Amino acid sequence: MAVRDAFGLTFSGATDTGFSSYSQAVRELQCFVCDPVGSVDRAIAVDPGFVMAHVFKGYLFGLATERDATAVARTCHEAAVQFAATTRERAHVAALGHLAAGRWHEAARILEDLAIEFPLDALALQTGHQIDFFTGNARMLRDRIGRALPSWQSGMPGYHAILGMQAFGLEEMGDYARAERLGRMAVDIEPRDGWAQHAVAHVMEMQSRQKDGILWMRANPEAWTQESLLQVHNWWHLALFHYDLGETDEVLALYDGPIYGERSTLALNMVDASAILWRLHLGGVDVGDRWAALAANWAKTGGGNYAFNDAHATMAFVGAGQEAPLRTLLEAQREAMHGNDDNAVFTRDVGHPLTLAIKAFGDGNYAETVRLIRPIRAIAHRFGGSHAQRDVIDLTLIEAALRSGDHALTRALAAERALARPDSPLSALLSRRAADLSEN
Repeated sequence: MAVRDAFGLTFSGATDTGFSSYSQAVRELQCFVCDPVGSVDRAIAVDPGFVMAHVFKGYLFGLATERDATAVARTCHEAAVQFAATTRERAHVAALGHLAAGRWHEAARILEDLAIEFPLDALALQTGHQIDFFTGNARMLRDRIGRALPSWQSGMPGYHAILGMQAFGLEEMGDYARAERLGRMAVDIEPRDGWAQHAVAHVMEMQSRQKDGILWMRANPEAWTQESLLQVHNWWHLALFHYDLGETDEVLALYDGPIYGERSTLALNMVDASAILWRLHLGGVDVGDRWAALAANWAKTGGGNYAFNDAHATMAFVGAGQEAPLRTLLEAQREAMHGNDDNAVFTRDVGHPLTLAIKAFGDGNYAETVRLIRPIRAIAHRFGGSHAQRDVIDLTLIEAALRSGDHALTRALAAERALARPDSPLSALLSRRAADLSEN
């Protein structure tokens, strides 16, 4: 029993009915909308031996960066591994096994080879692309998709998603003009493609085109918010544009509304909440009791599962002045660093020193924050995220240098930022503050 899709790929253990639900799940994931878990569960219910349905579900949970979700991914792998499958499907099962065991880089390599041999395997491309994001591999964000792009043509199912992923990879590699062109093409084809929408927002963020960014995000919010799994992150991008313009009331309104009004307990959403509040905190904005609710939800996660999340949880604990959960997180990190998975390296290289730096900032020990952050700036990509997300590390360093009274370093960092983001009002503000510090 098997089904062939429109690209000629074989799906073992599937009937037409089960494959229909699976295809719906794939389409939903390519736009980051609706309920791909529910759709793939329907496929499994119809066809319990549908190998790729189990793999697909495992990927969804394995990419959630949460401990409980990873356990589900392992269960999905155990189900998938017992069924006979093609060589391509067995490679997917192996990739899922590595992902569920925390071996992100090994999973990425298997998916890389899969996409080289089967460039029309959309799931291999998208899962690999997401792993590249979570491991901060900018070159592969671009090249994984770029290798396959010549095999794709307009009109093929999911073509918009390939363009959107290529756009994001080009943006992370600094190829902004082509990134924006492909991202806009993707959104024109499929307005609900939240990843393509966010790729264009990234271009505008990196180029300090705040007003263009606001217009881009405000033009058709119904498209990228309706049942979207990425809507919180895309609202966060809108908030970044307002933040750079100094429009803190608008930032707080977005936080209280679509970013964290519902107080999500999903790590990916809490990362965005922490990231925007911490930027406001660095600028001396009083965010009231917002930290407390966010910190309470972060405390439920325990920490030590994904270093990028830990750093953002620390921001909430420091902002809320909650020492107990921060101690728990630091202990979880120490334990994680003894592990044999990739997060041990993420934590050791970047996550733990950054967590200590954020704690030092909260303690008012700004010189220690500077000391801890400076060595990790050049390797911060190793613990994941995008350039826009990791910018908070540089902002924390600059603010710590200002508050520590280090005139020379502050002047140097402000000049560096002004060169990278010459049209940013925030860059101008930091340059003025650096100049004032030198004169006093």
